[in-house]
Amino acid sequence: MGEIEIMNTALIWFRNDLRIHDHAILARIAEGDYQRIIPFYCFDDRQFQTTSFGFAKTGKYRAKFLIESVADLRESLQKLGTDLIVRKGIPEQIIPDIAKQYNVTEFYFSQEATEEEIKVEKRLIKALKQLHIQVKSCWQSTLYQPDDLPFSIENLPDLFTHFRKQIEKKSIVEECFETPKKLPPIPPIDTGNIPILSDLGLENFEVSQLAVLPFKGGETEAIKRLKSYFWEKDCLKVYKETRNGMLGGDYSSKFSPWLALGCLSPRYIYEEVEKYEQERVKNDSTYWLIFELLWRDFFRFTAVKYGNRLFYPSGIQNISIPWQENWLIFEAWCEGQTGYPLIDANMRELKTTGFMSNRGRQNVASFLTKNLGINWQMGAEWFESLLIDYDVCSNWGNWNYTAGIGNDARGFRYFNIPKQSKDYDYRGDYLRHWLPEIASIRGDKIHEPWKLSRGEQQQFRVQLGVDYPAPIVDFFKSVKYNEKVYLSAIA
Repeated sequence: MGEIEIMNTALIWFRNDLRIHDHAILARIAEGDYQRIIPFYCFDDRQFQTTSFGFAKTGKYRAKFLIESVADLRESLQKLGTDLIVRKGIPEQIIPDIAKQYNVTEFYFSQEATEEEIKVEKRLIKALKQLHIQVKSCWQSTLYQPDDLPFSIENLPDLFTHFRKQIEKKSIVEECFETPKKLPPIPPIDTGNIPILSDLGLENFEVSQLAVLPFKGGETEAIKRLKSYFWEKDCLKVYKETRNGMLGGDYSSKFSPWLALGCLSPRYIYEEVEKYEQERVKNDSTYWLIFELLWRDFFRFTAVKYGNRLFYPSGIQNISIPWQENWLIFEAWCEGQTGYPLIDANMRELKTTGFMSNRGRQNVASFLTKNLGINWQMGAEWFESLLIDYDVCSNWGNWNYTAGIGNDARGFRYFNIPKQSKDYDYRGDYLRHWLPEIASIRGDKIHEPWKLSRGEQQQFRVQLGVDYPAPIVDFFKSVKYNEKVYLSAIA
């Protein structure tokens, strides 16, 4: 009798790398000697439970975007002659069973940066090694590779400026991997259905007409967005001037939802910027888009450096501030009922669409921590639940930063909300878009409706405290109070 032929079979576990372009694992598979592959994605049940403060861990906006991204990846893989196996459950339980059943010889996955994900990796590696399966992993979520940094992760600078200057001087961005033209087939296996929102315990919804963009998940849409923003609309050349906008689809790139799930590679963006600089224009705006990708790298490497401290109330600086957990006040912030139009407009946009501008995020986070004195973790979890572009490292890193317990040398820094409103929404168009109850107010007073006289309230048909709330706190008194609390904590 002849020997039973052992087929070289690789199992590829997709996570936040839902693409076929610039994909280290797929490039390696395409060049290797594999008879079969099993591309696999698992909708992890734990991601659809609740956060510690009781919010949906993955809300409907991001879940829909994820479903679309997985569906798009499946279509892309099918075009390459293979497919995507989809399951719902616990990956470290499902994967070893598939590996055993189909005699998998090698297992590939992309590494993540934070503990929840790393724990899953460790349990999985342990189970697969017991089955004598070779486990191989790679890092492919950042612009720069950890090995290409001019310092070790332990010695990563705590200030972004120091990080950026060293990187720009000493490191290079590696070239994108080639997109495979063909991949090995899958064995005879049930590919599984991609769940719908109700399967994940979430309600279906229609995208709001008020949203900046009808975000659709997947690599196909990501590349379409990049082509539109860079090449068709030529928006990149004015990115630095427009990026602080809040209203409309093209004030910023809006790449973040696709970057968060790995539908878009940061290195691909980098190469397209370089191409744009050669063919169109090289200026502060083209530099600034890369600058923003560097911030993303910085927060990811910071998360690796500090581990779980990123999630502690005292943050990475270990500053114990007596944060409040007043749910009545917190809910007013969540619902956009604080009496500060800039805060309320942004919070309503988030709740209605799952998106908010970067400028908006900085302001609402500052207001929650520096004016209301509310536990920043509550804000971080609310963002985690609702944001379509939630990225664990950027979200928690930015909240650490804004709460004054993260990578910021300036301590108690706050945003002057009324001034920010006038600076970044000069005509009040954004406020009118999201706050119909005060849309009739003309001129500067829309930014500070509490300054309306009784006659003006009658003229604009806005009764303060009835049609629109009076301010929940006095702006400068609340800042002074919370600054004292902060200074006591660091004394």
